[in-house]
Formats: sequence, structure tokens, C-alpha cells
Amino acid sequence: MFLRGHDVIIDDTSFIHPSALIYGKVRIGPGSSVFPYVVMRSEAHEIRIGARTNIQDFVMIHVGNATPTVVGDDCSITHHVTLHGCEIGNRCLIGINSTIMDGAKIGANSIVGEHSLVRPGQEFPENSVIAGSPARLIKARDCSDGNLMNARMYELIAQGYARGRDRLE
Repeated sequence: MFLRGHDVIIDDTSFIHPSALIYGKVRIGPGSSVFPYVVMRSEAHEIRIGARTNIQDFVMIHVGNATPTVVGDDCSITHHVTLHGCEIGNRCLIGINSTIMDGAKIGANSIVGEHSLVRPGQEFPENSVIAGSPARLIKARDCSDGNLMNARMYELIAQGYARGRDRLE
């Protein structure tokens, strides 16, 4: 069984892996999934995860000193990402081992490339392709279709796990 704080609200249709640690004021929306070894901590402010969003293995989500962490609907937060007091719009994909810092905002339908560092307060509009350390706008492109397809695939994977199946059929 995963460890869960007293002020955590998880929709009944969400999948939470038994190794996840979730503390503080955290809200996880319908159809979302939290995979192995995720840690979410919110001693101040709050963490909000939208509907059908997947939080993949070894992700760490925390709040900033002055900011909550908010992740929209149909997002993929991939392996080893750190989200710290930031906002992620709907239908975004945050690449492996990226870090998004306090007060940063990623607009809807965007991709943050792997190993990127989005600095505190950086803001990117909708339909952005973002990469680098420090992160910068590479180009404008609506990534919603691919990001939605990725989120849907992880929703199917999570449903399988919830039924005791760890392979796609």
C-alpha cells in the first residue's frame, strides 16, 4: 500500500502504484496514474494533478516557497522529472529528467525536451517546443495530438496495472 497523507484526495478512477509516497494537500484527478517511486509533497500550498495525467517512475513533485504545483489534463510527466512550484498546461509532455522550477509556466500543448532546466519564473506560451539548460523556446508547434496519444497510452497501461496486468494486450 502506498503512503498517503491526511489531506490527499485521489479520484477513485485513478491508479496509484503501491510504492508512491504522497503527502500534504494533493489532489489527483479522474483517470490519472502515479507510477512506481513517485514522491509528492506539499507542506504548504497544494499540488493539483488534472484528469488522465500520468506521473511516471521516479518523478518528484513539490511546491515552491510561494507557488503551488499545478499540472493540467492529459499530460505526461515522464521518468525522473522534478516539478517544483510550477504550472503545466493541458496536453503537455515533460521529457525525461527535466526540471521545472518555482513560478515557471508551460503553456498547453507543449513539449519540454529531455534534460531541460526551466528556470524560476520562465514562462512559455501554448504550442511551445522547449529544450535546453537553461530552457529556451525552440519553435512553436501544436503538440496536442501526439501528447494526447501518449497520455491515452499511459491511461491504458495504468488500467492494466489496476487489473493486475503489467503487459499491454
